[in-house]
This record gives sequence, structure tokens and C-alpha cells, in this order.
Amino acid sequence: MSNRPALRARRVQFTLPTGTRKHYAGDDLVMSHFLAILSAAFPEGEDFFIRSVRNYRDQITDPELQQAVKGFIAQEATHRQQHRLLNDRLQEMGYPTARFDRHVAWLLAKLEKVFSTEMALAGTAALEHYTATLAELLLTDDEMLDLLDRSDVRQLLLWHAFEECEHKAVAFDVFQAVGGTERTRVRAMRIATAIFLAEVVFQTLRSMARDRASYNPRRLLRSLNDFRKSPLLRAETRRRIADYIRPGFHPDDWDSTEVLDRWSKELFDADGNQLVQAR
Repeated sequence: MSNRPALRARRVQFTLPTGTRKHYAGDDLVMSHFLAILSAAFPEGEDFFIRSVRNYRDQITDPELQQAVKGFIAQEATHRQQHRLLNDRLQEMGYPTARFDRHVAWLLAKLEKVFSTEMALAGTAALEHYTATLAELLLTDDEMLDLLDRSDVRQLLLWHAFEECEHKAVAFDVFQAVGGTERTRVRAMRIATAIFLAEVVFQTLRSMARDRASYNPRRLLRSLNDFRKSPLLRAETRRRIADYIRPGFHPDDWDSTEVLDRWSKELFDADGNQLVQAR
């Protein structure tokens, strides 16, 4: 297991989107729906991550990893809480977050009946690689930061991204510590990728179909083109995601030290408390 900073849940409070501006992510149609769908998946997804890691908590003997698991669970529980608040607001704005939240709960319950707890833990480690990759992209890419600067959820997403980078290796290290195999790890990533991508694409399109702005051909095509060219779909992002199936991979092969050092100063004070106007 790698050396890592002590993990803890931070006491945070965020300003949620207000007013009549429906497309809160830089006034971009597709990105606003995409981020709403991701947010809608987080509460039940975070619960699943917590359950998957907690199933093996009593098998962990390394004191540092035990502390990391405690911090991981606390952080994920806070993410769940904050995204539920955001999702309630997005629902009021016309995004189908409540419906997708129920769907994710149903889907995860079905998957947990089909797959073993080992596969659930491996799936958690795989999905944590996705969230950490997207998180570091948000924290480092100028285009994504510019989008965040024009969005109404900037601080919440930066905080969430920061903590995803902080704890990106915990589920992976638990999986290794309890004897998880490379074969299971790679298989879980392939299954998680198929389900995750299919759900995100379908649910984003389904959400957009409820939005009158989607039926403006000029705006729709411009937004789809912008999304196609966005850092989310760049070759480097795809390469980093695919690196997970490389033999011997570890999340810390992608060093987040400089990113965490930079954003810890921008988001938190010396005691680790939230800066209200982090920019």
C-alpha cells in the first residue's frame, strides 16, 4: 500500500444553482445534462462503494489501511449527502435526478445479487478509477476549469474532485489486501465500463429528450460538437482509463501529489476547513 495523507470528511456547505438559468454548466446543454446524470448516480453509487469496502473491513490488518478505510467511508458518506441536496435542486430545475436515483438503486441491488462481494469490491475499485480520472481532469485541464468557472456548481465539483483524488487508491488497496486477483480486477473493470458507459449515455440522452432546448437544432449540434471535442473524450483521457487493465497497475502510478498540494491551498485553510470563496 502506498503512503497517503490522512483522510477525513470535511464539513462543507455549498451554494446550489438558483434562479431561472436551467443550463447551469456554463450554459452548455449537453454538459449540463451529463453532469446532472453523474450527480444523480452518486448517492446510491457512494452507498454501494461504502458497502463494498465495509464488507472486508474486518479482514484488514494494516493499521494505515484501516484508517484510510475509515476516512474513505466518511468522505463518501459526505459526498452522498451533498449530491442528494444538489439532486433535489436539479430535480426542481427539470432534470430527472429522482427517477435516475431510483433506477441506480434498483440496478445495484440486482448486480449485488448476481455478483460476489469480491466482484463488488473489484467493481468499486474500477469505478473509483473512473471518478479519480475525471476528478483530476476537472482539477488540471484549463478547458474544464474554464467551464467550472462559468458553472453554478463550481465549488461542489472541485471539492468532490479533490477528495476523489485523495482516496482514489483505498478500494484498490483493500481489494489487494484481501487477496483479490488480477483476473477478477480486470474482469470487473470490463463489466463496470460496459454498464457505466451504457447507463451514462442512455440516461443523458433521455434527460435531454425532456428539455425543450434539445429541439433547437443549431444549439443541439453546437453543444454535441463541443462535448465531442471536450477533454472528457480526448485520447489521453481514454488512455488513462484503459491503463487500469495493465498488469501490475496501481492508482498511484498516476501521481496526484502536485494536484492535491495546489488545490488544498485553494479550497481549504491551514486547518483543512472550507474556504467560502475558493477560486
